[in-house]
Amino acid sequence: MDIGIVDLSRLQFAMTVMYHFLFVPLTLGLSIIVAIMETVYVMTNRPIWRQMTKFWATLFGINFVLGVATGITMEFQFGMNWSYYSHYVGDIFGAPLAIEGLMAFFMEATFVGLMFFGWDKLSPVKHMVVTWLVAIGSNFSALWILIANGWMQNPVGAAFNPLTMRMEMTSFFDVVFNPVAQAKFVHTVSAGYVTAAVFVMGVSAWYMLKGRHFELARRSIAVAAAFGLASALSVVILGDESGYETTHNQKMKLAAMEAMWDTEPAPASFTLFGIPDQEARETKYAVHIPWAMGLIGTRSLTGQIEGINQLVEGSEERIKKGIIAYDDLLKIREAKGDVSPEVKAQFEENVGDLGYAYLLMRYVDDPRTATQEQIEQAANDTVPTVWPIFWSFRIMVALGFSFIAVMAYFFFISNWRGMRYPRWALHAAVWIIPTPWIAAELGWFTAEFGRQPWTVDGVLPTALSVSHLSVGDLLITLAGFVALYTVLFIIEMGLMIKFIKKGPYQDVELTQDWQQRHEDRLSGRSSSVTMPAE
Repeated sequence: MDIGIVDLSRLQFAMTVMYHFLFVPLTLGLSIIVAIMETVYVMTNRPIWRQMTKFWATLFGINFVLGVATGITMEFQFGMNWSYYSHYVGDIFGAPLAIEGLMAFFMEATFVGLMFFGWDKLSPVKHMVVTWLVAIGSNFSALWILIANGWMQNPVGAAFNPLTMRMEMTSFFDVVFNPVAQAKFVHTVSAGYVTAAVFVMGVSAWYMLKGRHFELARRSIAVAAAFGLASALSVVILGDESGYETTHNQKMKLAAMEAMWDTEPAPASFTLFGIPDQEARETKYAVHIPWAMGLIGTRSLTGQIEGINQLVEGSEERIKKGIIAYDDLLKIREAKGDVSPEVKAQFEENVGDLGYAYLLMRYVDDPRTATQEQIEQAANDTVPTVWPIFWSFRIMVALGFSFIAVMAYFFFISNWRGMRYPRWALHAAVWIIPTPWIAAELGWFTAEFGRQPWTVDGVLPTALSVSHLSVGDLLITLAGFVALYTVLFIIEMGLMIKFIKKGPYQDVELTQDWQQRHEDRLSGRSSSVTMPAE
């Protein structure tokens, strides 16, 4: 087994995913914000809200198109770079992705054209419905993709067939309502909502600092602050739910996130700061918050969170059971299923640990011939590299709490200080625009890197999932993807900056006339400006 091919395949997929995810959060959140703004327009018939809707929809459209362009190639990679993975679990993993394409993507593609070109062809209410359908389609897309990803984290509703050597779906209901998938979905879309809220707030703050588009900017900040505050609170609350599910389904990932080397007496403490040392299996200069991790992970004062060393010992036992299952598997395949009831019963008893036997294939072709030393090596392989997960998680959490503070401040100013934002706060809003993307990328890194060495947790090791490619093939395609995606990212940034500088260019006269009339009415003056009929 060439580990270099595995590492290059992982690097290529990680690069394409993380590039793609630069576009996804803004699409998820901005679609909802645009729909909210248009709803206000339909309810009030104020042209300023129509102008806001069109302006932010333009930025949404740029991001949406480039997000689609970067996302399409990823599904092809499952066949190109991860062919054994596709063969082994394609019956389950492929179903949510197919539904995502047939339901969510087609829904988005159908209505996004009406959203941009139907302003003069649809009534305001019908156009608002179309905009909401685009937003719902975008979020449906995330739902089905995260159902597929959630199954990789917690493979429920499926069973291994020894005759076909594939995982087969046993319950579509269990796959769809997988608690890990549902927790990931709500946490991920909430993070996308925060990303869009920070983006809208930052761009609007820049307009106010430049003295441009004042009415659009201050209303946009008010919407973003309210939407962002609710979303930021949701991210933290729903992130807690994700942590709770991880305690039950991915114990090693949780232990690595916490750098918890040994099981602590319940309730376990949370390590606020420390420097994990994987070789010594200790965390130096650790600063602990008593009880916090036990409460987060188990929601009790008595539940234990297992440490890495104890989980490695448990992995050794599972590898030994997996070897028994592997031996029975070969007997079943050789006899084409016609084996004694005792062999079948023994296989069924241990098949849940078969994936652990596959970990040995990094060291030996036949797991049954593995030595105790090789079993110990494979058990140690179940520990991901701790320090990147440890710090990624903490930076993500710190940013999450900072978003709550920022949104709460702007929400307070918007509602109780007449939208009179201090200049220092507007400058801060501009500077923090990149931070939600940093938090989102760190979150995905924690989730996916923390799952290693598994592609499907406890079922299929990453080292067995790759296609039979050469290092040259992977280096050429990796370079090609980096070049293409970098160009697309530059195009995205260029178009975004161009249209932000251009500002709201649609319905300008209509909005200005309405604004003048509105100001005259507030000041008690009569106005000669006549509002155009709509």
